[in-house]
Amino acid sequence: MNKTVLITGVGKRIGYALAKYFLARGDNVIGTYRSHYDSIEQLRKLGATLIQCDLTESTSIANLIEQVNGAARLDCIIHNASDWLPDNNSLSPGETINRMMQVHVNAPYEINLALADLLINSAKLNNDAIGASNIIHITDYVAEKGSKKHIAYAASKAALHNLTLSFATKLAPHVKVNSIAPAMILFNEHDDDAYKVNALAKAILPKEAGNQEIIALVEYLQSSHYVTGRSYAVDGGRQLM
Repeated sequence: MNKTVLITGVGKRIGYALAKYFLARGDNVIGTYRSHYDSIEQLRKLGATLIQCDLTESTSIANLIEQVNGAARLDCIIHNASDWLPDNNSLSPGETINRMMQVHVNAPYEINLALADLLINSAKLNNDAIGASNIIHITDYVAEKGSKKHIAYAASKAALHNLTLSFATKLAPHVKVNSIAPAMILFNEHDDDAYKVNALAKAILPKEAGNQEIIALVEYLQSSHYVTGRSYAVDGGRQLM
């Protein structure tokens, strides 16, 4: 049976790759985006339902929830949308931490609560299977390590993982809730050679992970019926350096 997957932040990188993967598999994809990219039109042509949503605005989140609640079913939520805001930006420290918490904690919290019944009902439609529906939070390896330049960001990602623990308990046994904590998955086009050398040197597996690494882990978490409340690091062994 085709699944319905909600993915936040499908405009580029991991979110875009996940959306294309699920669409190619024949699943129904509901994707959110804040800024318009050419990739959005590509996903729309492939059959995705796309909703413009700014996770910093409560009315935008409410509109998203209303539209998704109108769907026939919902089998999985992947909270991928992120804002990598450094501490030395133009906002005040208070505005910075509030923005990071809003995007990475408040919004997923609201969305999970509002769509929980839809996830549970979909699990029951699937012969009441244990762990049939899923929530996956994309956090960051700095949630455990911390960051000198992205303190607010790291704190908010740690809080997002804490939501994993609470929602895993609250929504069991029908909904599994897990975190994926990636480090450097893909370089950006503007990254120079010096940056790449420095980034690769931080891991004992010095290579780009690639989107497929995340896709494979998402696939595992969806298919498993005995894993919940856990965080999976995809960081090349950085903790061992």
